[in-house]
Amino acid sequence: MRIPTLLGAAGLAAATVAAGIVSGTGAASSDAEPLLVYGVYATALEEPWDGAIHTAIEAVAETGAIEYRYVDGLGTADVMERGLRDIIESEDPDLIVGDAFAAEEAVRAVAADYPDTAFAFGSGQAEVAPNFSVFDNWLQDPAYLAGMLAGGLTESNTIGVVAAMPIPEVNRIVNAFVDGVGTVNPDATVKVSFINSFFDPASAGQAAEAQIAQGADVLFAERAGVIEIAEENDLPVIGMMVDQRELAPGHVVTSLVWNMQPTIEALVEQVSSGTYEAQNLAEYSFMVNGGSSIAEINTDIVVEVPEDLLAAVEAQQEAILAGEFTTPVDESEPAGSINAGEAAAASAEGASDSAAPATTS
Repeated sequence: MRIPTLLGAAGLAAATVAAGIVSGTGAASSDAEPLLVYGVYATALEEPWDGAIHTAIEAVAETGAIEYRYVDGLGTADVMERGLRDIIESEDPDLIVGDAFAAEEAVRAVAADYPDTAFAFGSGQAEVAPNFSVFDNWLQDPAYLAGMLAGGLTESNTIGVVAAMPIPEVNRIVNAFVDGVGTVNPDATVKVSFINSFFDPASAGQAAEAQIAQGADVLFAERAGVIEIAEENDLPVIGMMVDQRELAPGHVVTSLVWNMQPTIEALVEQVSSGTYEAQNLAEYSFMVNGGSSIAEINTDIVVEVPEDLLAAVEAQQEAILAGEFTTPVDESEPAGSINAGEAAAASAEGASDSAAPATTS
């Protein structure tokens, strides 16, 4: 599924709902009153993680099943908590969807105070009965495929990754990417830089420039701000969360795409039918369930994309979708400089060990 870039899709909202700058979309059904779904986002929607959620809810709103309103830019715990309480007290939504990574305790406290409101938040922690569900972007499969592309495209055998911070949900993407690199180019070195922010394009750009100075000729933009640097330096780059080809059509070879629509559709069906309960929604983001993918590979870029590389990536994708290959999930913190071949071999050995039957004495 091709998901358009979200840059420019929505401007910054006010810091709280009380300020009154809240947007809405979606038409009401003529047969039944639609559910009111609120998106509550810590960052501006140009940040792709929250933008991917926003795009999915908009798609469901276009069917008329829901009315969608949202507020973004609630970047601190106290602002997030005030915003959530204002929304619930003034608008009584049926479902609230957002991200809790920067405000876990605050979001969970609000959910506990309003047990009749369904919450579904991006979180690295567990769900809480009766009403707080969790989800995350499980992008290890497209990350592996993108790593294969990067490994086949590099001429310097140095690849740069600029990521948010070394937390499990980021680590598993970076590690899967490195494994993909190693399967096609075991001699490659992957440089990993963390900017310790979910959205700081200036810092991400500086990190990318430093990696280029160290010889990187392919970049993975796990954070916003890297694609522009790749374009300035005439290098291929891999995007994140949404298909970011439009940002630099001659340089973005593909993107890891998170499709939240299966998750949103499942939530809307459950809330509508009265069957909603607190749950971990991870499975809806898996590639085999349509929750993640690799964007259409762009062969019209600054470097040649070999046909045999395309064929290898396609074959690997088919193996994933058929259940013949399971991308290793490694949430350990990656090193700053990694030999991709050694990393891939270690991951393969670990996966084999975990899959081996227990022996008896």
